[in-house]
Amino acid sequence: MKRYVIEREVPGFGANDAAGFCSAAKVSNGALAKLAPKVQWEHSYVVANGTVCIYLAENEDAIREHARLSGFPANRITEVVRIFDPTTAN
Repeated sequence: MKRYVIEREVPGFGANDAAGFCSAAKVSNGALAKLAPKVQWEHSYVVANGTVCIYLAENEDAIREHARLSGFPANRITEVVRIFDPTTAN
């Protein structure tokens, strides 16, 4: 599986409360269950007007299908080609 960064533009999403995020996660999880094992959600960063999500997926088409099923847009999908962090300097 490949790792992807998905940028989702959802105006006002960052203003959700705990119940709103819980509901969004349930919707996403329902779509993921239908697509398993082609797509896995690692985590998301919430920004004012959407999310930046990290997913594992077989390909971009699987991510687009998750977006279709969940109703959450996938405005930009970028494949991660490498991960590095501060320990890379060692």
